[in-house]
Parts: sequence; structure tokens; C-alpha cells
Amino acid sequence: MTAKEHWKSEPEDHDYPAAASYLSLLLPQPSVDALVAELRAAPIGHWKAKDLLRASGLGLLPTDNPHVSSDLKKVKEGDKLSPVLLVRGSLDRSAPLQIADGHHRICASYHLDEDADIPCRMASHPTA
Repeated sequence: MTAKEHWKSEPEDHDYPAAASYLSLLLPQPSVDALVAELRAAPIGHWKAKDLLRASGLGLLPTDNPHVSSDLKKVKEGDKLSPVLLVRGSLDRSAPLQIADGHHRICASYHLDEDADIPCRMASHPTA
């Protein structure tokens, strides 16, 4: 695949509730609310697809995964992808980076170019 992904300047509004839903499995609601507020206010940073996967400890989803496939189709059609939402990991606590929303977008980008810079917003866990 020779298409290159393009990114929106801001995450989609529906990305934040998706991130909150995931984070609610790991943290109490007050912590989730604080992290989502921090994500909304965080500046956009850029990290490489391969580094995001390594830091999270998550595997690469295959191109036939429905969400990855959909994102690859969007890229091919010239549609822009939404930036990824992250919660910083901690080496001190052996806590990996949490991809609160956008694992499939990272994987789609990796399949196109593992060295691609992906726009992300990152929050820090309150106990980090």
C-alpha cells in the first residue's frame, strides 16, 4: 500500500467518551474524569507508530481487522484520521502506556509506515 495517512488537527468529539469507557475499566470515575479533562486540554504531540506499540505492550492488529481495514480504506480515499488519545506509562511502576483511544489507527499507520509520526494527545496518570 503506497497511500500515506493524513491526520485531523483535533480528535473527534466521540473519541473522548470512547477513551473514558476504556479508562473506566482501569480507574475509578473521578480519575477517569480528570484524565479526560487533561486529554481535552493537552497539546498535540507526535510519536512514531512503532514506539507507541512498544511502549503500550500491545500487538500489531492485522490489516484484515475490521477497524484497521476501515482506517486503511479511509487513508486510500484521502480521508483524515483522528489523533490518538494516550495516558503516559511509568517505568517506575511497570505500567505501560495506555492507548485510551486509537489503537486501530496506530496499527493502520504502522502498516503504511512504522516510522510515521502520529499526532496524539497525552495525559499523565494522577499517581505518576
